[in-house]
Amino acid sequence: MDHTKFAALKNEVQEIIDLIAKKQTKEANNKLVEVSDLLDDLHDFSEEDEDLLEISRYQVLLNHLYQKIHLASEE
Repeated sequence: MDHTKFAALKNEVQEIIDLIAKKQTKEANNKLVEVSDLLDDLHDFSEEDEDLLEISRYQVLLNHLYQKIHLASEE
């Protein structure tokens, strides 16, 4: 497992969370799309089960953040 990829991904996800907290939903959504693309690329080139498990955790987290963003944008 390449921890640097996941460390960078963790920082990107934290940026999304920070943008949601600041009520910057458009920027958060744009960042979420960017991170989702990165996650898709990681998934395409990962072969180890451990990596795939970590990727699936991030996918679940991104889905929750997506819902948060869209709930916040409706307020």
